This record gives sequence, C-alpha cells and structure tokens, in this order.
Amino acid sequence: MNEVSAAASLPTEPQTKAGWLKRLKSGLSKSSGKLTGGIAGIFTKRRLDNASVEELEELLIEADLGASVAAELTAALQKKRFEKSIEPEEVRQFLADEIAAVLAPYATPLVMDATRKPSVIMMVGVNGNGKTTTIGKLAAQFKEQGLSVMLAGADTFRAAATQQLEVWGQRSGIPVITGEDQSDPGSVAYRAYETAKTQKADVLLIDTAGRLQNKANLMSELQKIAKVLKKIDESAPHHVLLVLDATTGQNALSQVQAFKEIVNVSGLIITKLDGTAKGGIVVALAKQFKLPIHYIGIGEGISDINSFEAVDFAKNLLEL
Repeated sequence: MNEVSAAASLPTEPQTKAGWLKRLKSGLSKSSGKLTGGIAGIFTKRRLDNASVEELEELLIEADLGASVAAELTAALQKKRFEKSIEPEEVRQFLADEIAAVLAPYATPLVMDATRKPSVIMMVGVNGNGKTTTIGKLAAQFKEQGLSVMLAGADTFRAAATQQLEVWGQRSGIPVITGEDQSDPGSVAYRAYETAKTQKADVLLIDTAGRLQNKANLMSELQKIAKVLKKIDESAPHHVLLVLDATTGQNALSQVQAFKEIVNVSGLIITKLDGTAKGGIVVALAKQFKLPIHYIGIGEGISDINSFEAVDFAKNLLEL
C-alpha cells in the first residue's frame, strides 16, 4: 500500500484513555516481551548476585536503553537487593519505577500559546520516519480539540509527501498550502504563514524534507525556512519537533544529534513503537538529550498517537 492510500484508509475512532492504554500495551508487546522474558530467565529462583546483575545489564542494553542507563538501573537494584533472593516480578516493578523516574522530567505535553495566531510547528525528521503521517494525525487531533489548523507542504522535492499531506487535509477538512514540485520550500512556508496569520488559524504545521544523507543541502533548506518565518515573527517557528522511528534503535540517537546541529529542535515525537523490540530507545533518548518527548505513536490509526506519559510507558514496557 502506498503512503497516500494508507493515509486515506486510516480509521478515525475516538480517543479514550482506556483505549489508548490498551493500544499502548499491544504496541509495546515486542519490547515488553523481550524484557520480561529475559528477566524471568535470569531471576527465576535465583539471588541477585554479580552474575545476574551482569546478565540484566546486558539485557537492558540489548533492549536499547543505552549503556549508561543500564548501568545506573542495575547499580540501583544491586544496592537495594544484592545477595538476596528476588522474584522476576520484583525486578520488573523496580525497573518500571526507576524508568518512570528517568522519563518523568521529559514527558511534556505540547501546549499552544493562545496569544499566537498561529502557533507555528516546524516538523523535521528523516524521510521514512513517519513525519508526514504524524503531521496528519496531529492536525486531525488538534481540530478535534476545537483548534483551527492549516498545513504546509514544504517538502517540495518528494511528490508523495505533498500528495499524502493533501489526502490528510481532504479527510480532515483542513486547508493545505503547497507549491510546485521542486519549488522553493521557504516560499511555501512563508506563504502558508501569511495565509494562516490572515485567517487567524490557531496552528500551522509545516512539513519539511528529511534527506539527511545530503546534510549540507538539508541544513541550508531547513535554516532558510526558519529564516523566512522570522521575517513575519522573530519568535517563529515556535516549535521544532523531530520525528523519530523507534525501529531504528540506536540510530535515533545520531539522528537527534544531526538535526540539533541543523535546527533548534524543541521536542521529540517517537513513532512505530509497535514495530520494534527496541522500545527502550525512548529511555536512552531522554537520558542523553534531555529534550521534551511530546508524543509517541504505536500504530497507523489516527488515535494511535498520544501525549507521552512516563508512568504509562514504563509500566507497559515492563508488562505491568
């Protein structure tokens, strides 16, 4: 299924807390299964000794929590229960509590400034990370919340991105500003901002290119978009959100580093957690970059993206 038809077929089920938690549990099942199975294998009828601590640390690293987080978590557990018998359930609960504590400072809702008309959100990320689909989902959710939304297709070098964005706009009844193929992305962003400002829209979401393999061109392009937006409002873009694909595991860390060098990334959105056993990468990202994590995505449905909550994520990661 191509990107356009996939977007067109997404369900529009209403979002509820219970429904989201059910999808989160299912979406993290690959990651939680790997962790809980590994913990059960290590600690069934066994004391917490040097060998089991080492095995646990290796398991956490394999789950992409990162070496520093794995070392801190196992050291904390060792300090609490070393040379004592411990059940797998106790280990899982301890890890969930510790992971929630690590994540809590970065589980930050994305809040729009009501005094801005519009709040400008510049979406960045490598092609294939789900950026355009994420924009469509967020736009639909913002509209459901009563906000007026506009979209801008500033990825003018990838026709599929513009088409996909237009499909989302048609589905949700949201205006989409686009340009000709190969046209200047900055001019599209500028025109979209002017239009959104004239129409007093609450939110303008700008899609951008993500050809990281040609970093010099991408840097020039993204910086130009930010520069032309500042001609209208010096504080724009008000949010620069980096979309990351959880299935890439540790590669997500290098992507954050690369985009931070190009633009002033203000927050993260992590997608495709349902397609990977590497859900621990969320913890590694928070620990290393200390950036707000605004949303996580665990499926293709419009309701399969939600604000990131540390305790919910940690519990489901450890299958509690």
